[in-house]
Amino acid sequence: MVDLTNEFVRHIPCGNCGSSDGNSLYSDGHTYCFVCHERTGDNDVIHSQRMTKTVHLTGSAERLHKRNISEKTNQFFQIYRDGDVLRFPYYDESGILLGVKTKTKKKDFRYEGVSTDTLFAQHRFPNTGKRIVVTEGELDAASCYEAMPGWPMVSLPHGAASAKKDIQKQIPLFQGYEEIVLFFDGDDAGRKAAEEAASVLPPGKVSIARLEGFKDPSEALQANDAEAIRKAIWNAKPFRPDGIVDGKSLLTTVTKPQPPFDHEYPFAGLNKKLHGIRYGELTTFTAGTGAGKTSIMRHIATDLLIKGESVGILELEASNRRTALGLMSTAVGKNLAIGEHSEEELTEAFNNSIANWNLYMFDGFGSFDPDLIYNRIEYMATGLECKIIFLDHLSILLSGLSGDERRMIDSTMTKLRSLVERTGIALFLVSHLRRSNNDSNAHEEGGRVSLSQLRGSHSIAQISDNLVGLEVDQQGEGGRSPTTVRILKNRYSGETGTCGKLDYNLNLCRFTEHETTESPVFNPATDF
Repeated sequence: MVDLTNEFVRHIPCGNCGSSDGNSLYSDGHTYCFVCHERTGDNDVIHSQRMTKTVHLTGSAERLHKRNISEKTNQFFQIYRDGDVLRFPYYDESGILLGVKTKTKKKDFRYEGVSTDTLFAQHRFPNTGKRIVVTEGELDAASCYEAMPGWPMVSLPHGAASAKKDIQKQIPLFQGYEEIVLFFDGDDAGRKAAEEAASVLPPGKVSIARLEGFKDPSEALQANDAEAIRKAIWNAKPFRPDGIVDGKSLLTTVTKPQPPFDHEYPFAGLNKKLHGIRYGELTTFTAGTGAGKTSIMRHIATDLLIKGESVGILELEASNRRTALGLMSTAVGKNLAIGEHSEEELTEAFNNSIANWNLYMFDGFGSFDPDLIYNRIEYMATGLECKIIFLDHLSILLSGLSGDERRMIDSTMTKLRSLVERTGIALFLVSHLRRSNNDSNAHEEGGRVSLSQLRGSHSIAQISDNLVGLEVDQQGEGGRSPTTVRILKNRYSGETGTCGKLDYNLNLCRFTEHETTESPVFNPATDF
């Protein structure tokens, strides 16, 4: 039972984060710090949040004389005074009012309504622009707007302690701005939060503002120093997480043992040649039409999901229902995409698979704007912390564009490579082959796959870390032949050649592996 009768007594220092006045003492003896959210005393007492089903904008916009914030600015942000309480509205991304944070003169914070993932005042500004400024508190955002009217100014909903998580939830918003200025408090907690938040934002876009002589923008405006706010924003220093390093400083880096792989493939042959799955690599699977590229992607993805990995899947040629049923089928060993199945059977399969997984899928069937796809991959990687992502497939990603196919593929592969580098994900990509002019070498009839047959551009082979070809005769007299798996490129060890054969069981939606005689491979120890 939440007790709201206890009263705020006074602000005290916080022994957990070191804040001089962020900790609050209440009449029953418990404390709560609004900087680090540390609570002591009765854990059942909650003062920072009160939930109701509906909220209303009460009070009116008035000039805050002590804060030097005008009525016009408060009206713009809908910061209303209701007696001795200030009310800060929170809207969802559609502009619907969901909650209101309240603040008393004694800094007693409460929340009414439904919590949102949005930033304060986010709905007041466009999703694209030159610069957006993020502050720690609502009054800091209003103070910055007072100093620089018209510029997008938003604030964190939960202060510095949750800055990284709150920023992660709005990666799509920040991707639309050329510059992101983090204008947090000047204390240790604020500086640490700014660096953590900057680490998940698009590299090269983030600047960190430092305010000389004042704790935060609100304090500067109270001192009638709006110029200090403007200078801090204009002179914000670019956040540079990487740079030039002295080679002699790399001793720890190069001597620290590293695992040879982050995950194993579900097939021994691929593990033997590629030495497992590694974060930071782009692996492309290619084959003729109907050779099972999507099926083997789902098999690998299902294996990773069962192991507990967070996985993102963008199947641009399939609905989410079809993709989900395919993954469920592989997991339970029963084809749920063909024939009629009862709701009970499908529910049981769902509960035994997707309900237990960290799976995120792209809901955009029929919409293939490449820039949108890049943004969603980056959001999966940084906002949802998916370490492995599957993109199926390259050709349909380009289908909405016009122009020279080779140049489009070059550009797309470069952007995908950049995504892999800056997010550290393992990206699996599906690519098609050119149609053969020789029927005897048709890929649909088991023709051998080579790098020269990749559709459109050599950049697919050049930029991929690993390239895997699938060869299967779909028209044989005895039915579909086993799938030969051929390593066409292997940047990690250089080993190439066939690495096994796989049989696909349509009823189980799974591949099974059997041994095969390997072709000669490149040996890096003896090659000249």
